[in-house]
Amino acid sequence: MSSTMTLTGRLTGTPELRFSAAGVAVAAFTIVTSRRVKDQTTGEWSDADTTYWDCKAFKQLAENICASLDKGMEVVAVGRAVQESWEDRQSGAKRSKIAVRVDAIGPSLRAATARVEKTSGGGQGRQQYEQARQASSREGMDDPWGSGVPGTQAQAGGWGDGDDRPPF
Repeated sequence: MSSTMTLTGRLTGTPELRFSAAGVAVAAFTIVTSRRVKDQTTGEWSDADTTYWDCKAFKQLAENICASLDKGMEVVAVGRAVQESWEDRQSGAKRSKIAVRVDAIGPSLRAATARVEKTSGGGQGRQQYEQARQASSREGMDDPWGSGVPGTQAQAGGWGDGDDRPPF
């Protein structure tokens, strides 16, 4: 059992929307948190305690995140820490990390405004995604995770940090 945690930070990239084999929407994104501190001798501000949090959200929340949030936005997220384990494909070594399973998230209104729109909640994201993917294929874009599909982001080299983390 894990405790609820609240993160206030910025999205390091555009949330990536994928679908499991069962058709469940999964949003993967990273939130960077840090504390601003002022050096009393120089008077300059700097970041301290910087932490990058790998986050995942599922179902309608995942679809709403990808439709609403973008790289650089300051967000407030509520979730719980979970330990993810997997086996490295190259070496066969067991690996694990702590990630955040997000239960609720929204833009921080500290320095921004937002207009909220209620969604139908009918799980139409998969259908909209497939339509966008087919349209991008017709335009000569063979990569369904490329920038031509709304709510997704291409990352060079797989997951961007060179390890063999599981995608979900």
